[in-house]
Amino acid sequence: MIRLAASARMVLAASLLAAFAFVLIGPILNLALWSVAERWYTPYKLPVTYGTRYWEQVFRPTGDAMASLGTSVWIAVLTVLFALALSIPAGYALARLKLPMRALFMLMFLLPQAFPSVAIYINVARIFYQLGINGTVLAVVLVHTAHGLVFSVWIAAAAFAAVDKDLELAARNMGASPLRAFFTVTLPLAAPGIIASGIFVFLESLDEFTGTFFVGVPQVTTLPLLLYNAAMGGNYQVASITALILLVPSVLFMLFIERFLRADVLAKVGT
Repeated sequence: MIRLAASARMVLAASLLAAFAFVLIGPILNLALWSVAERWYTPYKLPVTYGTRYWEQVFRPTGDAMASLGTSVWIAVLTVLFALALSIPAGYALARLKLPMRALFMLMFLLPQAFPSVAIYINVARIFYQLGINGTVLAVVLVHTAHGLVFSVWIAAAAFAAVDKDLELAARNMGASPLRAFFTVTLPLAAPGIIASGIFVFLESLDEFTGTFFVGVPQVTTLPLLLYNAAMGGNYQVASITALILLVPSVLFMLFIERFLRADVLAKVGT
């Protein structure tokens, strides 16, 4: 009876693990299958013809994929620079200074996530059009930065809060100025968390579609926009290849984040 119960638990655990793996890996396998399907139509359950014709189409010099990928990476890099330029001083102030209504300030950085994004971006596009910057890389970067501050400010504040204040005070006692103590002691110790926040912002910008669509189209074409156009045009092979290209930096950067985002930093978020 005991062996039967143990076997039943093992079967249940294996079934749950298999179901989880299917939910996690199944969509990726479907994308990989579509990316090599040259002919696939009903009633066939698998592609009729396999090949790499669409991969060659995506990566050819005259194609739009590589140009769109370059635009996406350039916008993401600029977004990280803008977000860190704001989040490093903001995170330090929120973590180290005795600010009144600190919790309210932290909550304000969540506001971009609290309202329907489409309604916000429509109004942002109208304002940018009046300013003459709609349809430019700058407009897209500003929208992505506002969206990425949720990650960068909160994680930066947690990173600075995780640094022992006594180390900074020791540097001050040895004659270092406040600015020098910050750049030589506090900032290097908080760097892993700040790097992690920058990577989160980079990934968020790389995958952002809605904001780019409203403030960038038609002049600015990123990889998510190219994916959308391919999918709406019924070209599922190109859409699948584009999605796989977007998946590569996300996986690599998440592995990088796992090395730098420590548990003690996460424990400081919101404190």
